[in-house]
Amino acid sequence: MPAAAWARPPCSRCHPRRRFRLIDRDRSIDEDLAFALELADAADDITLARYRATNLVVHTKPDLTPVTEADQAAEKALRARIEAERPRDGVVGEEYGETTGSGGRRWILDPIDGTKSFVRGIPAWGTLIALERDGEDVVGVVSAPALRRRWWASRGGGAFADSEPIGVSRVSALEDALLCYTSLPAFEDHGLGQEFRALAARCWAARGFSDCWAHVLVAEGSADLAVEPVMNLWDNAPLQVIVEEAGGRFTDLEGRARADGGSAVTTNGLLHEVVLAALGRRDKEQ
Repeated sequence: MPAAAWARPPCSRCHPRRRFRLIDRDRSIDEDLAFALELADAADDITLARYRATNLVVHTKPDLTPVTEADQAAEKALRARIEAERPRDGVVGEEYGETTGSGGRRWILDPIDGTKSFVRGIPAWGTLIALERDGEDVVGVVSAPALRRRWWASRGGGAFADSEPIGVSRVSALEDALLCYTSLPAFEDHGLGQEFRALAARCWAARGFSDCWAHVLVAEGSADLAVEPVMNLWDNAPLQVIVEEAGGRFTDLEGRARADGGSAVTTNGLLHEVVLAALGRRDKEQ
């Protein structure tokens, strides 16, 4: 049995559309989601086999972030699979840049989101996969095999975790909210240290459930907001689809609902404007 077989959702081979009737939905999205889940299976086999390996090779990139042989091997494998089965589609990934396509479709790949956790043997890392069609992100998958969890969504199809539908919380006050984040120094580096500390102090709790895990926790209602001052397209694209399909909001720090804005604010929707205001991105709070 493949190494990641236990991590696969029970119905990754048969999309949830067989359980839920979808109206006015582009059926090709179901096929794209099924393919994205197969890509996640392939990535899990590679990354999990190298997780906590004593001979794991780690390099430092020019931006001083780590990259491992597992990151590189996973992205190469996903690119090869896309080239073989979706030859007209473009690809952009964290490790190997962009390959342009010819059909208005682009796969967005982060082979290991949370490489620092991966290197240290912490299970909160995952492979992120998104499909962009004509400028809109329509499919998102986050696969975290070391946690034995997987989240996915498609436009009009809802959001799921381990084959069960998910939705955001109904917490409407910061005083009752759980805030997730990755790094306090990152806020300091971007001139938001004071604002972030003030926001965290207003919340019921602030926890460093970092990287992709923070945002899918918001999508499934376990947390209420997650904020990151610096994010890349491959970090954001899958998360935006999952959070929005779960009923939440995903924007950059300027309040724009886009994956390429360089930052991320994920909330249950009820808290979004007050969070942006607390970070100085809105004229007044609601």
